Order: sequence, then structure tokens, then C-alpha cells
Amino acid sequence: MLSPMLTITQELHDKIVAHARQDHPDEACGIIAGPAGSGRPERFVPMLNAARSPTFYEFDSADLLKLYREMDDRDEEPVVVYHSHTATEAYPSRTDVAYAGEPGAHYVLVSTAECGNDEGPFSFRSFRIVDGEITEEEVRVVPAYED
Repeated sequence: MLSPMLTITQELHDKIVAHARQDHPDEACGIIAGPAGSGRPERFVPMLNAARSPTFYEFDSADLLKLYREMDDRDEEPVVVYHSHTATEAYPSRTDVAYAGEPGAHYVLVSTAECGNDEGPFSFRSFRIVDGEITEEEVRVVPAYED
């Protein structure tokens, strides 16, 4: 059973938002890896948007292969797959759904449509995408994880 909530530290939340603002007007993308089976996002891995596009993101295949080998060596899995929308709301597009290949991952979307590269309003939402079905989930930002 998948958890209906993403719990993430303030530090990781802020890193995702900073990456989204930094790459605006192009979409930013990345992964937060965590110990396999834990469901806990821990290691922030910003990726290059190989498409370098304001309307589309694509992980570089060589970078992605390297990351998956590294996660395998460290007994990690992708807990969060994130990207930004630069002109639209933080909601998965048809393309996002088509590329959602990690049924156990939280898909985080940040919209920088209102703020661009600057401080200002942004939207941070998390979804589960399984077999093409999108389910929004609550996001809980915590100072640190409790063990």
C-alpha cells in the first residue's frame, strides 16, 4: 500500500524549489533517492533537463543510467521524481503521466509560473502516478526526520 502522503524535510523542499527557480524558464528535473523500501527521500540529485525546454523535461539517458547504477550500489531507490512547470499549474501533463515509470515514487511538481527566477509565489504539489492514474497526495514538510 502506497503512503497517501509525502513527508519531506524543509531542506529538500527548499532545494527542489531553488532548482526550479534557477532553471526557469526551462523546466528543472531531478530525483531524491532514499534507502530501498524506506519511502524516505534523503539524497538530492538535481539532473540536467536534456530537452532544455520550457514545456518539457527529459532526463539525459547516460546520466540516468549512471544514477540508477549508483542507487543500486547504495541500495537506494527513487523516492521522489520532481520537475517544474514554468508556465502552467503544478499538475501532471499527459506527457508527464506517459513518462511516469516509477509506480512507487512520489511525483513532485513545482510551478514557477508566477515567480520565475525570483522569490515569490510558487506551487509545490505531490502526486502518485500508477498505470496512468493521477492521485494528489498531501505534502508534509518537517524540520528533520524522526527516527
